[in-house]
Amino acid sequence: MPAHVDGDITRPNSVLGKAQLLLEAFGSGTHRLRLTELSKRSGIPKASTHRLVQELVQWGLLERQGDSYQLGMQLFSLGQRVPASAMLRAVARPLLTDLFARTRATLHLAVLDGSHVLFLEKIAGAANIHTHSQVGGRLPASCTATGKVLLALHRGGPGAVQRLTRTGLPSLTTRSVATTEKLRQQLATVADRGYALEHGEVLSGHSSLAVPVTGADGTVHAAVSATATTARMQTGNLLPALWSAAAGIARRLDHATLPPHNDTEQ
Repeated sequence: MPAHVDGDITRPNSVLGKAQLLLEAFGSGTHRLRLTELSKRSGIPKASTHRLVQELVQWGLLERQGDSYQLGMQLFSLGQRVPASAMLRAVARPLLTDLFARTRATLHLAVLDGSHVLFLEKIAGAANIHTHSQVGGRLPASCTATGKVLLALHRGGPGAVQRLTRTGLPSLTTRSVATTEKLRQQLATVADRGYALEHGEVLSGHSSLAVPVTGADGTVHAAVSATATTARMQTGNLLPALWSAAAGIARRLDHATLPPHNDTEQ
């Protein structure tokens, strides 16, 4: 199985499914790939990869840069139109910007995406930019503070943990949680405390603290985290500030109006 294909993805036979695998080949921190790399990462034969890549370029979903390819601006444009993520980003960004001004920690807003977290927003200064995360990027939920919060408290968490039990846990550093038994112990602690703290599981020498964004009805919409060097991580100071920002985001979401959704048509 290619490195980027995880337990959330079943290998498809359709053209659309293969196109999805090609786009998924661009993992967090992977900006450009050659045709051979795309074929290897996606598991799609090189001839088919070449044909599909040309169509994706025509649609604006990929862009060619010399002998390599990168994700196209059309993907970004489409992503901005997703109602839930667009609303989350809109209400969260001012609060996260204020929080960054007070803490100078790198801040993330993330949602659960299968057994990964998807970063919707990132606020960081020039000295705080870490290559492990980017807006629109995904990281294993089991390693990240945002992921541990969502696995423990989000309604999709139990299903994601069950998939990890079958597929095994990915590892980003030597400190990444290695077994589902240990992960379940961590998640029980997170559920009890209401927040998650990880040290060096994603990036050596760095720690992250995360709290949930919980609506008035108890629904966990997302997670907000602060990342700093382990030496600078001050949980006692950061935690109240994170709770305050998450509560503010939740209040704004509760007062926002999502586009109507018709559950009667399947």
